[in-house]
Amino acid sequence: MFTQRLQTVESKIALACSKAGRSSHVQLIAVSKSHPPAALQEAFAAGVRVFGENKVQEAKAKIPELPGTCRWHFLGHLQRNKIRQALPLFDLFHGVDSLSIAKDMDRVGQELGLFPRILLETNIAGESTKFGFSPTQLEEQFEEIMQLTRLQVLGLMTIPPPVQEPEQARHYFTSLRMLRDRLQERFGVRLPELSMGMSDDFTVAIEEGATMVRVGTALFGERTARTGHPEVSEALDG
Repeated sequence: MFTQRLQTVESKIALACSKAGRSSHVQLIAVSKSHPPAALQEAFAAGVRVFGENKVQEAKAKIPELPGTCRWHFLGHLQRNKIRQALPLFDLFHGVDSLSIAKDMDRVGQELGLFPRILLETNIAGESTKFGFSPTQLEEQFEEIMQLTRLQVLGLMTIPPPVQEPEQARHYFTSLRMLRDRLQERFGVRLPELSMGMSDDFTVAIEEGATMVRVGTALFGERTARTGHPEVSEALDG
């Protein structure tokens, strides 16, 4: 069953890339939050190598159950008191959503001898229920973020508002890409990664430049329970 779902998702990724006239290098993050290790092992056997989690303790329990060739991405809001535990576990943090969290990650990275790889979460629609920099705030604080020498800023991430049709999310993805382009030009940096798109809208996100898509439901099926902060739930329902 999982192999079939994975093939469907991969075919849609390839088709979206073809439609947009771009290479098919889009990283698929399997959003495995709340799914048991057995489900992740099945995903690994089918070829998945990158998993997305949003709870440090849950990831800590799962990581030893999967082969060491897996990579783990942290999705959603990282609490300040979890930074020290999280930094050694995850290859990439998708949801760095404030200057203060970035500074704390930089400081802890220095203490642990690590160089965290991060994406800056942008609240592109200005929703009060979501974490993230506003576009204006990010442009104002970007130079200060880039002075945090332990952090490797690879790009931006966003979660659009819920929409009825995937096409309605397109302009949010376009806005994130344009913001990334402005930051690159203004500050003379490379921000190659755009993490945007989930199960319902990842094909549109790819057409607008996504290099990473976070897919959960389309791979693992519906979860039996959804709990937590609205931001966390929406970010990870994939």
